[in-house]
Amino acid sequence: MEKRRVVITGLGAVTPIGNTAADSWAAAKAGKCGIAPITRFDTEGFKVKLAAEVKDLVVEDHLDKREAKKMARFTQLALIAAAEAFADSGLDMAKEDADQCGVILSSGIGGLDVIESETRKALTKGFDRISPFFIPMVIPNMAAGRAAIQFGLKGLCSCVVTACAGGSNAVGDAFRHIRDGYGTVMLCGGAESCITPLGIGGFSSMKALSTAQDPARASIPFDGERSGFVMGEGGGVLVLEELEHALARGAHIYAEVAGYGANCDAYHITAPAPQGAGGAACMKQALADAGVAPDAVDYINAHGTSTHMNDACETAAIKTVFGPHANELAVSSTKSMTGHLLGGAGGVEAVFTALALRDQYLPATINYRTADPECDLDYVPNQGRPAPIRYALSNSLGFGGHNACLLFKHWEG
Repeated sequence: MEKRRVVITGLGAVTPIGNTAADSWAAAKAGKCGIAPITRFDTEGFKVKLAAEVKDLVVEDHLDKREAKKMARFTQLALIAAAEAFADSGLDMAKEDADQCGVILSSGIGGLDVIESETRKALTKGFDRISPFFIPMVIPNMAAGRAAIQFGLKGLCSCVVTACAGGSNAVGDAFRHIRDGYGTVMLCGGAESCITPLGIGGFSSMKALSTAQDPARASIPFDGERSGFVMGEGGGVLVLEELEHALARGAHIYAEVAGYGANCDAYHITAPAPQGAGGAACMKQALADAGVAPDAVDYINAHGTSTHMNDACETAAIKTVFGPHANELAVSSTKSMTGHLLGGAGGVEAVFTALALRDQYLPATINYRTADPECDLDYVPNQGRPAPIRYALSNSLGFGGHNACLLFKHWEG
């Protein structure tokens, strides 16, 4: 079967820098930092004091109050972003074949907030007092399941759980599903909300989080003084659609999904392979999948977590794949603004990459100050800029050695 072309026709996002895709992208273009002192719990006794929380979001303005109480926060954020993306696409399910429309939404951890609250209840009141909604609230696939129910999508419904690569795996798997003829429309992306005592404590104990007190020196990807990532929360969701179907209904097209790579380091449970070998192979996969030469890529939305090992290894991987062209393309990490959304990161960063292509604009790596000899590419430091972008990559690399790379193409109409 001939491979079909796949385009993006809807975007939705709830992030630490905006509660819609448009607001989040405007803030990213302006270089807004979404990192601040944690307000979701008392950080007394915690080394980590900062996170990138979603701000001023009234969930009940978007979801039925009674139903929202039966959802973990990651599901709430996923559904709000999904509703925006679906509305943005202009799809009318009365005119669609529901069996050809599906969902793939990722969450790395699921309802950690509910696990904590229900555990506290059980330890004080007894385990027979746990909410009957406990299991459906915490399982990571529930965001996908609820989205399918809400929008009437009866095709493939799945949840990718590949840690911090999950959001990109969800978009890539949805792309392949449409490209290879198994569906026509897919709602895809990811969401996460783990700014909780257990989430912060767990990542802190493994020395993964920044303990900086200054929000401007906490999430500083590729900076010589980086010391760990900053936990973020939110969700990013896209509507992918087979090209001819999108054109036939007059859909607005943001960008084309051109290629996808997915592999595993098979090296270590948390550390990347030396020199970013797995990430390099994954980027090569995405390029080969699209039949695109490395020198056609003008921008990479990097995984760029602000940990020493990730940023150095990702830089090395980019050099391996692109050779001399690595010094000509732009690389930036929007995690400098949003923090790290774990399973939601790939979805949000796919939204940003699609909009970077639409607007021909490179978002900055903000708060960059100190050069690192191991990280010596053009990271678009501190100030975004207009630039011609033909193809753009979005990288996501997760614990367990999971790698996912998405290649997007500028839509010229």
